[in-house]
Amino acid sequence: MMRSLAIFLALATPAWASEDIADQYPQSVLYSEPVEYIPGVYSAIGATAPPTYENSGHNNNLSFIVTGDGVIVINGGAAYVLAEALHQEIQAITDQPVKFVFNENGQGHAMLGNAFWSELGIPIIAHSNAAAEFEEYGPQILEGMQRYNQDKAERTFLAGPTETFEDEYVVEMGDFRIEAKYLGPAHSPGDISIWLPNQSLVIAGDMAFHERMLPIFQETYTADWLETWDNEFEALGAKYVIPGHGHPTNMDQVRRYTRDYLVYLRGKIQEHMDAGGDLAEAYYVDQSPYAHLDTFEELATKNAGRVFEQMEFE
Repeated sequence: MMRSLAIFLALATPAWASEDIADQYPQSVLYSEPVEYIPGVYSAIGATAPPTYENSGHNNNLSFIVTGDGVIVINGGAAYVLAEALHQEIQAITDQPVKFVFNENGQGHAMLGNAFWSELGIPIIAHSNAAAEFEEYGPQILEGMQRYNQDKAERTFLAGPTETFEDEYVVEMGDFRIEAKYLGPAHSPGDISIWLPNQSLVIAGDMAFHERMLPIFQETYTADWLETWDNEFEALGAKYVIPGHGHPTNMDQVRRYTRDYLVYLRGKIQEHMDAGGDLAEAYYVDQSPYAHLDTFEELATKNAGRVFEQMEFE
């Protein structure tokens, strides 16, 4: 399915996804069909709901770049069947072979689909911290996916990255310079963003959210995330942003719902601490300006509690 740059720009305004929206591509296990947002850059936008059998675990964005001399895939997918389905979509668009797969982080929906790509002998690249995370927690991640995906989990096995890097991994292929960058601590260990400087587009991964509330994990240090954002991510000067979850947009939107949300929540927690509040009350600080985001009900109180626990020791 082709889309012009004009339509891409139209999509840069909010187009709220919802966990109430039914599967958008029923003929495939993919939640939605890949769409070309700028020439050569495609993404299959995942559900903004948690992973379920109905969405097959496709609740993140699975992107790829048709370079003219091969295809670069960004995210392995949450299961073998998802990676296989994405590959079928790629083959329907181009006869160029997949040359590399990048894992945006060490989470299941970035790496479990490596099982499929590894059988094709394709190099799989991730940050060293993401690879270590998947190596340590892979069995639990796989078991969790098997519970919700049931028969759709068949053929999925643990396959980590075949190559790792620390700061940057650059591929020049066809019409594209593709810079996989570790910008610094952010949402989860080993988060990377894929920067296309000639197109001013960043496939941000979980550095940036906007349609769903971002989750703050136990290992998510919000002060570090803000520092990485201000010093590195904004410095890219990206015109176009494909986030890890939700539709392509622009820097203003992801700033509003990522950086500004983190600043807001930390401010509310600081006010609560200054007033002598404890952890039990911290869960319920006011987050109403963000209540319209998908997954708010699942995440808001958890986020507040984790920020309180972090800020106690800052």
